Amino acid sequence: LTDSYASVEKNEVWLNNFHINPYSPAQQYNLNPTRQRKLLLNRREINKLIGRAQEKGYTLVPLKVYFKNGIAKVELSIAKAKKLHDKRATIKKREANREIEKAMKKGRGQDH
Repeated sequence: LTDSYASVEKNEVWLNNFHINPYSPAQQYNLNPTRQRKLLLNRREINKLIGRAQEKGYTLVPLKVYFKNGIAKVELSIAKAKKLHDKRATIKKREANREIEKAMKKGRGQDH
């Protein structure tokens, strides 16, 4: 699910960058594992997704994939991209946690 997203093209919903491992017994027919895949939705669902997904800064992302009666199902959500200041805050927090972990590891070695 990492780095995958859905897009709307010509009133059809497509799943992009979604990795599905190749079926090993069918080696000679293996296709690109991250190729674009068409999602089957009814017209009402597509129209609902088109309205929000085509606004600036919004994208469709798959939340989970599950199987029901032998058919793969994808749960989609509309997500808004992070602003630049949000990204900076996330990076600062990650770096602070890294420093704390480093300090804790150093402290453990000195307890002897």
